[in-house]
Amino acid sequence: MPDQLRFFGSTQPPSRPLTWGDGVVLLGVIALLAVGIRLALGAPAAIAGPTISLAPSALPWYAAYSVGRMAAAYCLSLVFTVSYGYLAAYHRRAEYILLPLLDVLQSVPILSFLPVVLLSLSAVLPQAVAAELASIALIFTSQVWNLTFGWYQALTTLPEELREASRVFRFNGWLRFKVVELPFAAISLVWNSMMSWAGGWFFLMAAEMFTVGHRDFRLPGLGAYLQEAAHRGEGSAILWGIGSLVLVIVLLDQLVWRPLIAWSDRFTLQLVERATPPTSWVYAALRSSRLLRHFVDSVLSPASERLDQWLVRRFPPPLHPPRASAAQIWTWRVLGTVAACGLLYGTYHAALLLFAVPLAHWGMIGLGILATLLRVGVSLLCAFAWTIPVGTVIGTNPSLAAWLQPLVQIAAAIPATALFPVLLLLVLGLPGGLHLAAILLMLLGSQWYLLFNVIAGARAIPQELRYTAALLRLSSWQRWRTLLFPALFPSLVTGGITASGGAWNASIVAEYLNFGGRSLQITGIGALITEATAAGDYSLLLAATLSMVFTVVLLNRAVWRPLYRIAEQRYRLA
Repeated sequence: MPDQLRFFGSTQPPSRPLTWGDGVVLLGVIALLAVGIRLALGAPAAIAGPTISLAPSALPWYAAYSVGRMAAAYCLSLVFTVSYGYLAAYHRRAEYILLPLLDVLQSVPILSFLPVVLLSLSAVLPQAVAAELASIALIFTSQVWNLTFGWYQALTTLPEELREASRVFRFNGWLRFKVVELPFAAISLVWNSMMSWAGGWFFLMAAEMFTVGHRDFRLPGLGAYLQEAAHRGEGSAILWGIGSLVLVIVLLDQLVWRPLIAWSDRFTLQLVERATPPTSWVYAALRSSRLLRHFVDSVLSPASERLDQWLVRRFPPPLHPPRASAAQIWTWRVLGTVAACGLLYGTYHAALLLFAVPLAHWGMIGLGILATLLRVGVSLLCAFAWTIPVGTVIGTNPSLAAWLQPLVQIAAAIPATALFPVLLLLVLGLPGGLHLAAILLMLLGSQWYLLFNVIAGARAIPQELRYTAALLRLSSWQRWRTLLFPALFPSLVTGGITASGGAWNASIVAEYLNFGGRSLQITGIGALITEATAAGDYSLLLAATLSMVFTVVLLNRAVWRPLYRIAEQRYRLA
C-alpha cells in the first residue's frame, strides 16, 4: 500500500503559466464540440434500448460485458499513453501543444461530453455500435490522462546515469524502452493503472445506464442491471447486482492488480530491501509453477530474443542525433495547416450555434452554473470534513491501516453511479429529496480522491518529525498546526483538484434522471445539458457544455493552481 499512496498524487502536472498552446487547445475543444453538435443534428428522435433481464443467471454475462468494455478502453489508453508520452517528452515543438492539451483535458468534466458523443455517433452508426463506442471512448478519456501524466513524468525524470548507460550500450529505441524506460516507470504505471481502472467504473456505469427522453442509450451490463432493478423496485435484484459488482472488483484485485504490484516491486530503485514487500498468493503460485517456467524458457524468452534482434537490425541506433529531413518538415507544415483550417472551420460553426442562443438561455446557464457550483462546494466541504481526520488516523496508525486500507480500497472501487439508484430509493422521501441525492452522489464521486491523498500525506511524514513532536509534548492543536496540516497541505490540494472534477462529472447524472417512469430534475448545469439533449436543442447543449468546461478550467486556474504553488513553495518536505 505505501507505493500506491506515494503515487496517488504523483500525476498532477506542475504549475505553469498560460501559453499560446492553451488558447489553441481551448479552440480545439470548441471546434470538436461544434463538429459533434453538427453530427448530432442527424440523430434519431427516438432510440430503443435493450431489454434488461433481472434474472441472477444473466449477471455473469453482464459482468463480462462490463469488464470487456473496461479492458478495451484500458488497452487503448496504454497505446495512447506510450505514444503521446514519447512525443511530449522527446519532441520539444510537440510539447508546446501536447502538454497544454493534457492540462486542459484532464480538467474537463468528461461526462459533459457524453450526450454529444452519443448523439453524434448515433447519427452515423447503428445505435448498438454507437453506444458501445461511446462507452469505450468515455472510459478511455477517464483512464488515459492519469496514465499519460505518469508515463511522461517518468520519461522526463529518468536518472541521467540510466540515460548514459543506454548510450554507452548503444541501445536503439526499442531496447531503451524495454530495458530502461519501462522498468523505471513500471511501479508508477501499475499504481496509476489501478487508479484509472477504479475511476473507469464510474464512467462505465454512467454510460451503461444513460437515458435521455425518448432516447435509450443503455447497454447490457452491471450498470443497466442496477438501474432496471431500482426502476422496478426489486430489492433482491439490487443486492444481486451490487454483490456481483463487488465480487468482480475483488477478483480483479486479487487476480490482476495484486500480482502486478508484487511483480513491479522488483523495479524499485533502492539500496535496502523493504521490511514488508508487497505480496500476492497468485504471484507466488505463478513463480513456483514449473509448467509456467518451462513455457517461459522454451517459448516466450526465445521469441522475445528473436524480436529484439530483428528490431535492432531493422532500427539500428543512430551514430549522430537525428535531424528532421526536408520531407518531414514539410509533412509537419502540411499537417499543421490542415489542423489550423479544421480549427477555424469548427470555431466558425461553434460561433454560429452560440449566437443562436437567446439571452434568456444564457441567464439559465449562469443560474445553472451557480447552482451546481454550490452543490460541488457543499460536497467538497463534506468530503474534507470526514476524510481529513479519518485519513490522518489511517496514515499515522500502521496497525489500523493494515485492516482498514483493503476495505477502503474495495469501497472506493465501487462506482457511485452504481449506488445512485439505491440512494434514490432511500432519500427521495426525505426533506431535500433530489437536492440531497445530488449532493450525496457528488460526495460519493469525489470523497475517495481526497481520502487516499490524505492517507498519502500522512504516511509521508518523516518519522523523526513525529518523534520531535512527541518529545516537545505538543498539544493536539499545536501538533495539527505545526506538523500535520503543513505536511498534509500538498496532498489536500492535489486531492481537492481531482475531487472537484469528480463532483462536476457527477452533476451530469445527478441533476436530471428518469426514475420510476418519470423525469426528475433540479436546477443545475448538469440538468441543463441533459435537458437540452432530450429536447434536441443543440445550440443550448453546446453553450451549456462549453460554459461548464470554461468554469472548471477557470476554477482550476484561479483557485487550485495558486494553492498548488503555495504547496510547492511553502509546504514541501525537502
